[in-house]
Amino acid sequence: MTGKPKETDLYEPIKTLLEAQDYEVKSEIGAADVMAVRGAEAPVVVELKTAFSLALFHQGIERQAITDFVYVAVPRGSGKPFLKSLKNNKSLCRRLGLGLITVRMKDAFTEIHLDPAPYKPRQSKVKQQRMLREFTKRVGDPNKGGSTKTTLMTAYRQDALKCLLHLSANGATKASIVAKTIDVDRARNIMAHDHYGWFERVGKGIYDITPKGKAAMKDYAKEIKVLKKTIPAVDAKND
Repeated sequence: MTGKPKETDLYEPIKTLLEAQDYEVKSEIGAADVMAVRGAEAPVVVELKTAFSLALFHQGIERQAITDFVYVAVPRGSGKPFLKSLKNNKSLCRRLGLGLITVRMKDAFTEIHLDPAPYKPRQSKVKQQRMLREFTKRVGDPNKGGSTKTTLMTAYRQDALKCLLHLSANGATKASIVAKTIDVDRARNIMAHDHYGWFERVGKGIYDITPKGKAAMKDYAKEIKVLKKTIPAVDAKND
C-alpha cells in the first residue's frame, strides 16, 4: 500500500482478525467504527484512527458506555519514534481500560498489543516517601509549577546553600560543626561530594568556599535571604 492510510483502510484487516475468532463483524453501528458480536457475549467495539490522538482516546472512553471491551486501532509505523509512541500510548490505554491494536499496512498484519481490562495503579511507596521527604525538607515554595528548562531549587540545593552561609560567616569549618549548627545531617556529604563545585576540603574534615561558591552566594541572594531566617546562629553572625 502506498500513500497515507485512511481509517477505512484499517477496517478489513481488523474485520479479518475478529472473524478469525468467530465474531460476526459489522461497521458503523451507531457511533462505533467497528462492532463485533460472538454468541451471547458482550460486544467488542473498535475505534479506528490513522494515528494516536486525543480524539481517539476520547472516542474509546465514550464507547465504554456500550461495552467493557473497547479497542483503539492505528496503523503501525516504523522506527524508534513510533516504538516510543506505541509504548507510551499502550501505557495510557492500560490506564484507561482500553485495548490496543496496530495494523501493518503493507501486508495487513494485525497485532493486539493490549486487551481491555480494569486498571488499578500500582503505587510506589519508595517514590512516595522520596517525594514526601523532598516536600518536608524544602524551605518555602521557591519554584513555579510547570517550570521547564530552568534550574529548580531543591531541598538538596537549599541545604548546600545553608552550608555556604555557615562557611561565609565563619570561614573554614569542620563538617561536623557545620552540620550541627545549620541542622543539616547530610552537610558533610554535600561538601565532600561537592556536586555544584562550591566547596573545597582544606584539612581533615574541614571545608571552605571556592570562588564558584562565592559566586553562588550572589546568584542565589534572594533564596539565601529566606534560608538565613531558618539558621538564627548564622544569621546573627552575618548581621
